[in-house]
Amino acid sequence: MNPRPPSAGFGSRPPTEPQSFLAIYLNDHLAGAGSGVSLIRRMARAHRNAPAGRLLAELAAEITEDRDSLREFMTALDVPAKWPRVVAGRLAEKAGRLKLNGRLVKRSPLSDVLELEAMRLGVEGKASLWRSLRVLAVSEPRLDQAAIDRLLDRAVRQESVLEALRVEAVRRTFTSTATVSARGRAGPSRHRSPGRAGWAS
Repeated sequence: MNPRPPSAGFGSRPPTEPQSFLAIYLNDHLAGAGSGVSLIRRMARAHRNAPAGRLLAELAAEITEDRDSLREFMTALDVPAKWPRVVAGRLAEKAGRLKLNGRLVKRSPLSDVLELEAMRLGVEGKASLWRSLRVLAVSEPRLDQAAIDRLLDRAVRQESVLEALRVEAVRRTFTSTATVSARGRAGPSRHRSPGRAGWAS
């Protein structure tokens, strides 16, 4: 008997409409995950010599693991990866690098703000994915509910870390040195987060 082609999915029978929707949904998130991995790795490399570099490197490792977990869930559900969709997501991430940041060739501090906002939105979307799979896991024995819960908890923590980094990047980008110094003499701001990571200038 000839082996089933990888693109078939859902066993030997044609997929039902809910299965088709699930395949589209998971592949959309897989494409987004690939873009997110590429972006966070690039950010970690750009700031590897800065205090924030360690946090970004840790996030890059975790987000890569999260993408691999999504692939494992798709395999468990017999949902094939639609590679053209994944490649399109990666191309969209690369095109996003051309977004104006106030400088023609190299990175600017605005790059940090834009990229951190994009990553935070991506992680929020990933958290929604885990919540969706958590609903499905109630009636789907092939999904590990405990693993999904761990991934969801990690996504919530990643959101918090990215938001702290984003706020710090906003301060660094949009606040003049003189203003920062004046605020420092006036005492700490009540909006300042306790653990500021720091960025390279």
